[in-house]
Amino acid sequence: MNPSRMLLAAAALLPLALAACGSGDDISRTFGLTRDAPDEFQVTTRAPLSMPPDYTLRPPRPGATRPQEQSPRQGAEAALAPQTVLGGGDADLSGGQQALLSAAGPAAPADIRRRVDADAAMEQSDRSFADQLMFWRTPPDKTVVLDAQRESQRLRENAALGQSPTIGDTPIIQRRQESFWDSIF
Repeated sequence: MNPSRMLLAAAALLPLALAACGSGDDISRTFGLTRDAPDEFQVTTRAPLSMPPDYTLRPPRPGATRPQEQSPRQGAEAALAPQTVLGGGDADLSGGQQALLSAAGPAAPADIRRRVDADAAMEQSDRSFADQLMFWRTPPDKTVVLDAQRESQRLRENAALGQSPTIGDTPIIQRRQESFWDSIF
Protein backbone atom coordinates (compact mmCIF):
# COMPACT_ATOMS: atom_id res chain seq x y z
CA MET A 1 0.00 0.00 0.00
CA ASN A 2 1.46 3.34 -0.91
CA PRO A 3 2.15 5.92 1.83
CA SER A 4 -0.21 8.57 0.46
CA ARG A 5 -3.17 6.17 0.73
CA MET A 6 -2.17 5.24 4.27
CA LEU A 7 -1.98 8.92 5.17
CA LEU A 8 -5.41 9.54 3.62
CA ALA A 9 -6.94 6.57 5.51
CA ALA A 10 -5.35 7.75 8.76
CA ALA A 11 -6.73 11.27 8.21
CA ALA A 12 -10.21 9.84 7.55
CA LEU A 13 -10.13 7.60 10.64
CA LEU A 14 -8.62 10.20 12.97
CA PRO A 15 -11.96 11.98 13.75
CA LEU A 16 -13.61 8.64 14.46
CA ALA A 17 -10.75 7.65 16.76
CA LEU A 18 -11.04 10.97 18.56
CA ALA A 19 -14.78 10.50 18.93
CA ALA A 20 -14.29 7.03 20.38
CA CYS A 21 -11.62 8.18 22.83
CA GLY A 22 -13.42 11.27 24.03
CA SER A 23 -14.24 11.35 27.75
CA GLY A 24 -17.53 13.07 27.08
CA ASP A 25 -20.05 12.77 24.32
CA ASP A 26 -19.15 16.15 22.84
CA ILE A 27 -16.93 14.88 20.04
CA SER A 28 -19.13 11.94 19.12
CA ARG A 29 -22.17 14.23 19.18
CA THR A 30 -20.34 16.71 16.95
CA PHE A 31 -19.67 14.00 14.38
CA GLY A 32 -23.23 12.71 14.63
CA LEU A 33 -22.34 9.35 16.19
CA THR A 34 -24.80 9.67 19.07
CA ARG A 35 -28.53 10.02 18.80
CA ASP A 36 -30.24 12.64 20.90
CA ALA A 37 -34.01 12.28 21.06
CA PRO A 38 -35.91 15.43 21.97
CA ASP A 39 -37.55 15.64 25.38
CA GLU A 40 -41.23 15.07 24.64
CA PHE A 41 -42.25 17.21 27.59
CA GLN A 42 -40.35 20.23 26.30
CA VAL A 43 -41.82 20.22 22.79
CA THR A 44 -44.20 23.13 22.31
CA THR A 45 -46.09 24.42 19.34
CA ARG A 46 -45.76 27.95 18.08
CA ALA A 47 -48.61 29.89 16.58
CA PRO A 48 -48.20 30.47 12.84
CA LEU A 49 -47.08 33.82 11.56
CA SER A 50 -49.79 35.87 9.88
CA MET A 51 -50.28 39.35 8.59
CA PRO A 52 -52.04 41.56 11.11
CA PRO A 53 -55.43 42.88 10.01
CA ASP A 54 -54.45 46.39 11.04
CA TYR A 55 -51.31 47.70 9.33
CA THR A 56 -50.93 50.57 11.78
CA LEU A 57 -49.70 48.23 14.51
CA ARG A 58 -46.33 48.87 16.00
CA PRO A 59 -43.68 46.16 15.43
CA PRO A 60 -43.19 43.83 18.41
CA ARG A 61 -40.38 44.35 20.83
CA PRO A 62 -37.57 41.78 20.67
CA GLY A 63 -38.03 39.14 23.36
CA ALA A 64 -41.65 40.07 24.10
CA THR A 65 -44.22 37.30 24.29
CA ARG A 66 -46.39 36.76 21.25
CA PRO A 67 -50.02 37.66 21.98
CA GLN A 68 -51.50 34.84 19.86
CA GLU A 69 -49.51 32.12 21.64
CA GLN A 70 -51.08 30.11 24.41
CA SER A 71 -49.22 28.96 27.44
CA PRO A 72 -49.00 25.18 27.90
CA ARG A 73 -51.54 25.50 30.72
CA GLN A 74 -54.03 27.33 28.47
CA GLY A 75 -53.51 24.73 25.73
CA ALA A 76 -54.21 21.92 28.20
CA GLU A 77 -57.35 23.67 29.46
CA ALA A 78 -58.57 24.09 25.88
CA ALA A 79 -57.99 20.39 25.21
CA LEU A 80 -59.60 19.18 28.45
CA ALA A 81 -62.51 21.63 28.61
CA PRO A 82 -63.56 22.48 25.05
CA GLN A 83 -66.72 24.20 26.29
CA THR A 84 -64.54 27.06 27.50
CA VAL A 85 -63.13 27.39 23.99
CA LEU A 86 -66.61 27.33 22.44
CA GLY A 87 -67.79 30.03 24.83
CA GLY A 88 -69.88 30.23 27.95
CA GLY A 89 -73.38 30.64 26.52
CA ASP A 90 -75.27 30.23 23.27
CA ALA A 91 -75.03 33.97 22.58
CA ASP A 92 -71.23 33.69 22.27
CA LEU A 93 -71.37 30.86 19.73
CA SER A 94 -71.07 31.36 16.00
CA GLY A 95 -73.50 29.78 13.56
CA GLY A 96 -71.11 26.94 12.79
CA GLN A 97 -70.56 26.17 16.48
CA GLN A 98 -74.32 26.14 17.12
CA ALA A 99 -74.82 23.77 14.16
CA LEU A 100 -72.10 21.48 15.51
CA LEU A 101 -73.65 21.41 18.98
CA SER A 102 -77.15 20.78 17.62
CA ALA A 103 -75.83 17.92 15.45
CA ALA A 104 -74.30 16.35 18.57
CA GLY A 105 -77.79 15.81 19.96
CA PRO A 106 -79.45 16.73 23.22
CA ALA A 107 -77.52 16.99 26.46
CA ALA A 108 -77.33 13.94 28.71
CA PRO A 109 -79.93 13.76 31.49
CA ALA A 110 -78.86 14.90 34.94
CA ASP A 111 -79.25 11.43 36.47
CA ILE A 112 -77.20 9.60 33.83
CA ARG A 113 -74.71 8.20 36.37
CA ARG A 114 -77.48 6.69 38.46
CA ARG A 115 -79.03 5.10 35.37
CA VAL A 116 -75.72 3.62 34.23
CA ASP A 117 -74.99 2.27 37.71
CA ALA A 118 -78.48 0.72 37.90
CA ASP A 119 -78.02 -0.93 34.51
CA ALA A 120 -74.63 -2.30 35.55
CA ALA A 121 -76.11 -3.68 38.79
CA MET A 122 -78.85 -5.45 36.82
CA GLU A 123 -76.27 -6.97 34.49
CA GLN A 124 -74.23 -8.34 37.41
CA SER A 125 -77.23 -9.83 39.22
CA ASP A 126 -78.10 -12.12 36.29
CA ARG A 127 -75.44 -14.79 36.73
CA SER A 128 -75.59 -17.94 34.66
CA PHE A 129 -75.65 -21.42 36.17
CA ALA A 130 -72.00 -21.96 35.17
CA ASP A 131 -70.98 -18.70 36.90
CA GLN A 132 -72.85 -19.78 40.02
CA LEU A 133 -71.00 -23.12 40.01
CA MET A 134 -67.54 -21.66 39.40
CA PHE A 135 -67.87 -18.58 41.63
CA TRP A 136 -70.12 -19.95 44.37
CA ARG A 137 -68.28 -18.18 47.18
CA THR A 138 -68.38 -14.47 47.63
CA PRO A 139 -64.94 -13.00 48.32
CA PRO A 140 -64.26 -12.13 51.96
CA ASP A 141 -64.89 -8.53 52.95
CA LYS A 142 -61.51 -6.89 53.67
CA THR A 143 -62.84 -3.45 54.56
CA VAL A 144 -62.11 -1.89 57.95
CA VAL A 145 -65.22 -0.79 59.84
CA LEU A 146 -65.01 2.02 62.38
CA ASP A 147 -66.64 1.45 65.78
CA ALA A 148 -68.74 4.60 65.89
CA GLN A 149 -69.65 4.53 69.60
CA ARG A 150 -66.09 4.02 70.85
CA GLU A 151 -64.75 6.60 68.36
CA SER A 152 -67.31 9.17 69.54
CA GLN A 153 -66.34 8.48 73.15
CA ARG A 154 -62.59 8.83 72.31
CA LEU A 155 -63.20 12.18 70.57
CA ARG A 156 -65.27 13.50 73.51
CA GLU A 157 -62.53 12.48 75.96
CA ASN A 158 -59.85 14.18 73.87
CA ALA A 159 -61.97 17.35 73.65
CA ALA A 160 -62.58 17.32 77.42
CA LEU A 161 -58.84 16.93 78.08
CA GLY A 162 -57.97 19.63 75.51
CA GLN A 163 -56.04 17.19 73.32
CA SER A 164 -55.91 16.92 69.56
CA PRO A 165 -58.48 14.61 67.92
CA THR A 166 -55.61 12.68 66.31
CA ILE A 167 -54.27 11.46 69.67
CA GLY A 168 -55.10 7.85 70.42
CA ASP A 169 -55.91 4.82 68.33
CA THR A 170 -59.00 4.77 66.16
CA PRO A 171 -61.25 1.91 67.33
CA ILE A 172 -62.30 -0.53 64.63
CA ILE A 173 -64.64 -3.50 64.64
CA GLN A 174 -62.61 -6.70 64.59
CA ARG A 175 -63.98 -9.40 62.33
CA ARG A 176 -63.85 -12.97 63.54
CA GLN A 177 -61.01 -15.08 62.24
CA GLU A 178 -61.87 -17.53 59.50
CA SER A 179 -61.41 -21.16 60.50
CA PHE A 180 -59.96 -23.88 58.31
CA TRP A 181 -63.44 -25.23 57.52
CA ASP A 182 -64.72 -21.74 56.66
CA SER A 183 -61.94 -21.37 54.09
CA ILE A 184 -62.94 -24.66 52.44
CA PHE A 185 -66.71 -24.15 52.55
